[in-house]
Amino acid sequence: MEPGEARRQTSGKAESQLLKGVLEYCVLALMRDEPKYGVELLRELQATGALATGQGTVYPLLSRLRRDELAVTTWRESTSGPPRRYYELSGAGRAALAEFTAIWPGFRDAVDQLLTPGKGPGEHLEGHTLEDR
Repeated sequence: MEPGEARRQTSGKAESQLLKGVLEYCVLALMRDEPKYGVELLRELQATGALATGQGTVYPLLSRLRRDELAVTTWRESTSGPPRRYYELSGAGRAALAEFTAIWPGFRDAVDQLLTPGKGPGEHLEGHTLEDR
């Protein structure tokens, strides 16, 4: 193993696990205001940098969202090719996104607190302790 290779593998694993945990909710968030088609979602994820992923990840995720009734689809004609499948949040999808949106700040703050040197569990962060949550 080359020097630094283990660090790169660990970094890739951490990034992959984080992406795996939040990607579904990020895709739901992208559909919050209007229906989107797959390539459009891919472009928007890639534009963030950290959430860039490929078709092999997004399309199975979209199929699962549809199967789990978190998204519904419609076909629309395209001016530049075949019809496109558009994905839109269902009522259950909006509820799942609202739940994640409510949980995320406390989760993010708790992780940030643990990762900040000199801070520990239960210490104040933004005027709250972990026990307040």
